[in-house]
Amino acid sequence: MKKILSCGILLSLLNYGNAQTTVNRDVTIANMVNEVFPDSLRSYIQTMVNFGTRNTLSTQTNPKRGIGAARQYVLQKFNQFALQSNGRLTAFIDTTTLQPDKRRVDTTLLLGNVVATLKGTNPNDNRVFIITGHLDNMRTNVMDRVGDAPGANDDASGVAAVLECARIMSKQNFGATIIFMAVSGEEQGLLGATYMATKSKANNVNIEAVLNNDIMGSNNSNETNIINNTQVRVFSEGLSAFELEKNAKNIRQLGLENDGKSRQLARYVKEIGERYVDNIEVKLVYRNDRFLRGGDHTPFVENGFTAVRITEMNENYTHQHQDVRKENGIQYGDLIEFIDFEYLRKNTAINLSTLANLAKAPTMPVDVKIDVKRLGNSSYLYWKPSATGNVKGYYLLVRETTSAVWQKKIFTNTTEITVPYSKDNYFFAVQAVNESGNESLPVVPSVGR
Repeated sequence: MKKILSCGILLSLLNYGNAQTTVNRDVTIANMVNEVFPDSLRSYIQTMVNFGTRNTLSTQTNPKRGIGAARQYVLQKFNQFALQSNGRLTAFIDTTTLQPDKRRVDTTLLLGNVVATLKGTNPNDNRVFIITGHLDNMRTNVMDRVGDAPGANDDASGVAAVLECARIMSKQNFGATIIFMAVSGEEQGLLGATYMATKSKANNVNIEAVLNNDIMGSNNSNETNIINNTQVRVFSEGLSAFELEKNAKNIRQLGLENDGKSRQLARYVKEIGERYVDNIEVKLVYRNDRFLRGGDHTPFVENGFTAVRITEMNENYTHQHQDVRKENGIQYGDLIEFIDFEYLRKNTAINLSTLANLAKAPTMPVDVKIDVKRLGNSSYLYWKPSATGNVKGYYLLVRETTSAVWQKKIFTNTTEITVPYSKDNYFFAVQAVNESGNESLPVVPSVGR
C-alpha cells in the first residue's frame, strides 16, 4: 500500500511539474516593475486632489487651485524626473486656443496638455509609444468650474500612473521614444486628445501604440457590491473605422474582423502585463470603450493609430461625476479614500512593463505573407527582416479562430516558416524578438503567392 501511495504521489508531482509554464522576464523590466510604489502614487493623487478642482474651464492663474495649477504641478514633476535622464527627457505644456462650442465650452479656452518626451537612443528608430491619462475632472455638472471636485480616481489615478512610469523609465535607455502625457478637456469632449491625435497625424508621427489610462484605481462597484483588485479591463476596437472602406473586402475574405491593430495591442498588453505583474488578470473587452461612452484613446483610433483603454474592472458610479455629499447613508464623490493603491500599483506596472517591452523590442517584421499557391493542411509564411533593433529571431503566433488570445509561439531564426496548422482553422501573426526576449507588436500576414 505504501509503495502504491508513494508512486501515486510521485506521479502527481511529475504531472504538476509538467503542467507548469516557465515565465521568462527581462531582468531590467522586472526591476522597473518592482520600483512602482503605492506611496508615490498616493502622493501624486493627494496633490492633485488638493487643487480643489481641475475642471478644464477652471482658473488657470491661481497657483494653488484649478487646472492651471495642476498642469504646472505635472510639468514640475516631469522636469524633476528629467534630471535623472541624461538630457533625454524633456517636457512642456502644449497649448491650443479653442472657441466656444455652445455645448461644453462656453468661453474662449486656452487648452493645455502636459507632454514629456523620453527620446529613444536609436537614431534609426522613429517609433513612438504613448501613455496618457486626463488631468481634468468634473462635478455632477460638467460646466461647474468653481465647486470642489476631488477627481481622485477619474482621472488622477491615470495621471498618477503616467507620472510613476515617467519617474522610473526616465532612468533607463530605450531604442524607441516614449511620450508621457497628461491631457486636458476629456470631460469637455476629448479635446486634448483630439488635438494631440490630429497634430500627430498631420506631422506623420510614427505612433505605434497608445495606452490610455482612465479610472483605474478603485476595486469596488455600487449596486452589485463587487470587490475585486485582481482583474483589470482593456478595451480595444476590433476594426478601425479609419479607411475601413478600402479594407473591408479583404477583412471579410480573410476573416480578420477580430484582428485589427488595436485588438492586437490589447492581446499584447494581456500577455506582457500578466508576465510581469503577479496576481492580476487582464480582461479583454471587445469594445472600443464602455457602452455608448468614450475615452482619450478614441481620437487616436479615429486618426488611424493603434490605441486601447485600460480601466478598472468594476466602476462605482456613486464616486464618478458626482458632487461630494452624503445621502441616505451613502457617500458620493470621487474621494481619495476610495482608491486601492495596491490595485493601482498593479495596473501601473502593467503599463510600465508593456511600454518597456515595446520600446526595447525590435521593429515589426516587414511584408509578412502567408502562401496560398496551393491547397494543403500546412501553412507557409515568409517576411522581410525588421528594419531596426538587434533581432534574435521571430515568433510565429498561432491561435484557433475561436480563441481570444494567441495560443502558441513558435520561434525561428529565419524569415520563413512552415507549420502543420491549416490556415482554414487557425490565425497567424509574426513578431520580432531580441536577445532579452522583448517582442514587437505582431503583424498579421497578407496573402502571398
